[in-house]
Amino acid sequence: MANDKKFFESSLLLPPRPALSDALLSGLGGFVAIALIALLADVTQAILILGSFGASCVIIFALPDSPLAQPRNVVVGHFLSSLIGLLYLNVLGPRWWVLALAVGTAIIVMMATRTVHPPAGSNPVIVFLGMPGWGFLLFPTLIGAICLILVAMGYNNVIRKKKYPLYW
Repeated sequence: MANDKKFFESSLLLPPRPALSDALLSGLGGFVAIALIALLADVTQAILILGSFGASCVIIFALPDSPLAQPRNVVVGHFLSSLIGLLYLNVLGPRWWVLALAVGTAIIVMMATRTVHPPAGSNPVIVFLGMPGWGFLLFPTLIGAICLILVAMGYNNVIRKKKYPLYW
């Protein structure tokens, strides 16, 4: 087919390999963030971790200058996506097409509000798999995302010597 080149050929090269120290510091940041939040959850017996927070750590610690890593994107993106998942689940029920509609709507709403955070796109899926109540918006979504940002602020500014956040 003539269009096969569209998928298999490109003049672009791979991006440069990051310095080993940057990779190690990024990985350590993810470790510290999840460890501290998991420890806080263990001590308080509160649910503070979402599966999507692991992917958030990749963005926040490997790409802290990205718009996708800024606090408004992380916190509001996670909150809106969980809210949309809960609304669709409770209003339309646990059907395959409702889940797909919830994910698509979450993408649209994050783009419209300038709060795109790709890991948050999985929150409607998490909602449909776990079928949580409305408390899910507070614990783990909102409080967990805020904890993640607080750890990222300390780690990125103190350990990595990077200005984080760039904006709110």
